Amino acid sequence: MLSEPRSGRLAAWGNALLAGLVSPDDAALAIVGEDATHRVEGLPGESGPVGLTLAMGRLRRLGVRGLRVALPAPGHPLGLSGPPEFNARALEAEEAVVAFGAPYGLVPEAYEAGPDGDVHVEVVWHCLPVREAPPADVPSLGEAERELAEALREATEVLSRLDVAGSGPVAEAALDAYRARAERGREVLAPGYPPRAVRVLELAQRVGLLVSLAYENGHGGAVSASEMAARGQALRPVERTARRAQVAAYNAYVEERERH
Repeated sequence: MLSEPRSGRLAAWGNALLAGLVSPDDAALAIVGEDATHRVEGLPGESGPVGLTLAMGRLRRLGVRGLRVALPAPGHPLGLSGPPEFNARALEAEEAVVAFGAPYGLVPEAYEAGPDGDVHVEVVWHCLPVREAPPADVPSLGEAERELAEALREATEVLSRLDVAGSGPVAEAALDAYRARAERGREVLAPGYPPRAVRVLELAQRVGLLVSLAYENGHGGAVSASEMAARGQALRPVERTARRAQVAAYNAYVEERERH
C-alpha cells in the first residue's frame, strides 16, 4: 500500500497530459518511474506494442478524456465495471486503469529482464475492452477522508491493545522515513489534482503503511487464537478503506470532469 501503484502513476500523469498541464515527455518519464520501459499493446489502430507517448495520443484520438484507477482484491472489485474478462485480468494484477470517454482499460504486466546484477523491470500494458458503467465501490473524496480518519482511530486502538507490531516505535520510525522521502520532493499526485485529493492519498498511504507493518512483523504480542482473530478483523477493514481512499484520490480528476 505504501508504494505508488503503476496504475496510479499512469492515471494521474495521463490525466495531467490530457488536460495539457504537462508535456508528453514529462508524463512518460513520471509514469515509468524506476522501471526501465513501459509499452502498450492491443491498442486499436496499432499493429504491435507502442511507447507511452504514442499510446496516450492514440487514446486521446479514440475519445479518452480521463483515466480512472481500479485496485481490486478477492471479493472486492474496487473500481471495476466489467466485463468479466477484464475484471479477471485486473484482479490478477491487483490494479488497472479504466478510461473515461471510451470503452478501454489497461492492465499492467511486469517482467524482470537483464543479467544477474543488472536486472531491470519492463512493463507491458494490455489494452482491453471495458464496460462503460460507474466503477464499483468508489467513494467521494469527502467520504474517503471521513472513513480513513475513523478506520485509523479504530485500528490504532485495537492494535495498541493487542501490542501488535505497527502501532509502536517500529511504525513511527518507518513513518519518519516515509515523511523524509516525501519531503525530498516526491510528488504525491500530478498537476491538476485538487489539494483534498493529495491529502486523502497521503493519509491512505500512511494507513496502508501501518497495515503493512502489522502484517510483516508477525503477530506482535497477540499470542492467543482470539487475539490473532481480533488483529485480523482490525486490519482487514482498514486495508480495504485505505484502498478505497487511494482510488478516490486518483479518480478525483475524472469525477470533477463528470460533475462539470
